[in-house]
Amino acid sequence: MIAKISHGSSLYGVLAYNQLKVDEQHADVLFTSRIIEPQGDNPYTIGLLSRSFGDYLTANRKTEKPVLHISLNPDPKDCLSEERFVSLAEEYMRRMGFGDQPYIVYRHNDIGREHLHIVSVRVDETGRAISDSYEHGRSMKVCRELERQFGLVPATPKQWKEGLPLSPVGYGNGNLKGQLAGVIRPVAREWRFRTLGEYRAVLSLYGITVDEVKGEYGGREYHGLTYSATDREGNKVGKPFKSSVFGKEAGIAALERRMHNAAAWEKTHKEVAAATAGKVAAAMQTAGHDRAQFERELMRQGIGVVFRQNKAGRIYGATFIDHAAKAVFNGSRLGKEFSAGVFNDLFAGQGTVTGLASQQHQPEHSHTPEWQEQRTDYCPDCKDSTTQNVAAAFNLFAPVPGRASGDQPVPPRKRKKKRKYGRQQ
Repeated sequence: MIAKISHGSSLYGVLAYNQLKVDEQHADVLFTSRIIEPQGDNPYTIGLLSRSFGDYLTANRKTEKPVLHISLNPDPKDCLSEERFVSLAEEYMRRMGFGDQPYIVYRHNDIGREHLHIVSVRVDETGRAISDSYEHGRSMKVCRELERQFGLVPATPKQWKEGLPLSPVGYGNGNLKGQLAGVIRPVAREWRFRTLGEYRAVLSLYGITVDEVKGEYGGREYHGLTYSATDREGNKVGKPFKSSVFGKEAGIAALERRMHNAAAWEKTHKEVAAATAGKVAAAMQTAGHDRAQFERELMRQGIGVVFRQNKAGRIYGATFIDHAAKAVFNGSRLGKEFSAGVFNDLFAGQGTVTGLASQQHQPEHSHTPEWQEQRTDYCPDCKDSTTQNVAAAFNLFAPVPGRASGDQPVPPRKRKKKRKYGRQQ
């Protein structure tokens, strides 16, 4: 398991980031501790959560970066139940010295692996800043202990050193070439795919597309690849990069060798394709005609899916991505029962549900969340912008109409049952 700890000054930013994931059905609220409970069946809102943290933040305005955003990332092979996820988060927070702090735990199920995001503050109720001395080393030690306690796949020294390289590319997050390289190189080097389309399907999960370029120049034929970042709807953004920028392993010759080797590997590892097919079949049986549930069921089992659709919404391609085995399978190669036509009939007229899992525009929503007018482009892996943080701080500390932040007593630790607050499709 790998833990990543980020400090920031914008509470609004981290809450908006996770709320967006909830609205897109890529996350749910797993449980809370010392957080004000919403009334009845109302969902957690950014305003409600801000009040839960507000007294802590106002008690100490001197700490430059009091907001804590932690991601806990078990290995994709680890299949944890809801109860074990809750216990894992509680134990990590307790051993890191944040057990008595208010915090909310989100479970994310995007990009083929379930992981947790925890939002808290490192200022206690008396205004004392909680030390972050030797935080990285202490976190590594705690993760090792929890791996043994929960029987998790141990993270390797290389994984700790490199962190989590496969994160979706954000065009506005700076160093675009570096972001692209952080995904393209390990995918080209480690994943198994038999066609350029399957390779493209993996990259699409991380906001990248690849194009084949052929032609003739100066009497010589050329054949190469270009890589581009994409936005949330799959449209290219920014300038394309030649494959040579990312090394020979990202070029057409190396990828063709990789495809040839993948075909040979599949023949001797038929159990991998069989296991993937079994998971897809189980998800189909559970979800029935509900495409959103089908995609969520697959994600929970570490399987991504990319559907290709034409402008009329017809599904003409289905590709399944096993993140644990790092193997990609065209649906028809798994069996006729997993071909594009079967899924087109099964999910007729439902369109795209989870943006990262399909190559098609997302549907527009009929209502606007209360926080949409604020910036929601928070990136937990990026440094905060001073200007944005100052503005967010003023929004955070503005009084809530009809109630002061200190009017609500802080509730005790409370374990929550899973509550889904995504928009209804």
